[in-house]
This record gives sequence, C-alpha cells and structure tokens, in this order.
Amino acid sequence: MSKNKGPVTGETKSQREGTTKVTLLRSDEGDKETERDRIFLEPESGLLDFAFGAKTASVFDDMVSRSVPFYGEFQRMTCELAADFAVPGTALYDLGCATGTTLRLLHESVAPGVAFVGVDNSDEMLGKARDKLRSIEHERQIELVLGDLNQREVIKNSSVVIMLLTLQFIRPLYRERVIKEIYDGLNENGCLIVVEKILSGHSLLNRLFIKYYYDMKRRNGYSDVEISQKREALENVLIPYRAQENVELLEASGFRHVDQFFRWYNFCAFIAVK
Repeated sequence: MSKNKGPVTGETKSQREGTTKVTLLRSDEGDKETERDRIFLEPESGLLDFAFGAKTASVFDDMVSRSVPFYGEFQRMTCELAADFAVPGTALYDLGCATGTTLRLLHESVAPGVAFVGVDNSDEMLGKARDKLRSIEHERQIELVLGDLNQREVIKNSSVVIMLLTLQFIRPLYRERVIKEIYDGLNENGCLIVVEKILSGHSLLNRLFIKYYYDMKRRNGYSDVEISQKREALENVLIPYRAQENVELLEASGFRHVDQFFRWYNFCAFIAVK
C-alpha cells in the first residue's frame, strides 16, 4: 500500500499530447514468482469450488492470459476509456483488482492526480498486487483494500470504477445493491466499466459459443481434463447473466448511458455513464 497521503496533480505525457498509450505487461512482469497454470491438470475426485487463494494467485496472470479471449485488448480498451473519464482529485476504483495488472497498466495513461483504490477479497492476490505496484507507489496515491463485495464496500468521490471479470463472482442476490452503491459513489459523468462472461439467450448459440471458448482454451494449451475440472469448480461460483440482463441491471441503478464496447462470443464489455 502506498504511503503517499495526497494525490499528485498533473497529466501524463500521452494526455498532454492528446493520445493514450498503453504498453501491455508480460504476464510475469513485476512478479517473478508467476507460474504456469496447472491447477486442474490431474484428474481428481470431489473437486472443491474455485477459490482465489494462494494456489490461484501464484498462477493467476498466466491463467487469465490463456483463459480469457483478447485479454490484452480489453485491458487496452479499458485503459483508453478510463483515461478519458478519470478526473484529477478523484479516485479510480478497481473492484476485484486481483494481482494488480489493470492498475499497473492504468498508471501509464491515467493522470497522476487520480488516486487508485484496488479492492479484492483475497489477501494472496493483494500481496501479488503490492509487488507489482511497488515501483510506482511513489508516483501516485495507491490504496489496496481487503474487502468482500458480497458484503459492502464504500465508493466515494470516484470518476471511474472498473469491474473486470468481477461482477460474475458476486452472488446474484447482491448484484443490484453493489451496482447501486457504485452508482451512488460515482461523481456526475463518471463511468463504470464492466467485463463479463455472459450467456446467450438462444440455447443453440449458447452451446456454440461455449464450444468455441473451449476450443480457444485448447489452442492455449489446456487439456480436456483441465477444461472440464475447472468448469465443475466454477459451477457454483461464477454465475453469468445474459448481456441484456447486465444492461438492465445497470440502467435500473440509474446510469443514463449504457453501451457495449467489446464482444467475443460469450464475453462482453460494458460501459455505463452516470
């Protein structure tokens, strides 16, 4: 966690030049202990539900880069959008910040006068994030918070809130409350950026999209055993909505503009403006 007490004012060079430049990190940059994801490699019986503990944290960067389609591209797009909405003197929240990859990338394009707050319910993930962000903590106010979004997290004086593959892990019973609290904590013209795994409303297309997704995972080196066992482990943990259900959830909370800015089969990214 940064020891800086106040935001640093000013703009990044790319903003002064009217452009947003994002250089994607290698999956192991800033974390020399990152390993290849082999969590579900061996057949096991009685698999437990998926958890974001030490075992997952140690391979998380490799896991998402191989499991999430166009992971680098939607990170880049998120940084572009955040840079244009982030206002100096306000806070940018990354809810479900995991190992801090998004915050580290955002630092390159978001004005230094914007404070960063990363929230995650895994202390092991936050430990990785602290390592990844240590090199920039003297340049920006950064706070990493251990918190469970299923409970309650206070958002205040924010111009940008980001939830990348996070909302899907919040229990459906609490999602409406979580989004409304984010809305209330955003300043006028602030934005919420959400990237989610989604369902299709058409059963045939839903099956095809999932098949194409598993084909992608095979191309990235995952075996059928790994794909099957991870699917079972996630079954009661990751609960996706249809794209329209996510839009309706955002609109019902008060957001006046909601749009999609990325779509790949059963993955979708949304931006909602207050």
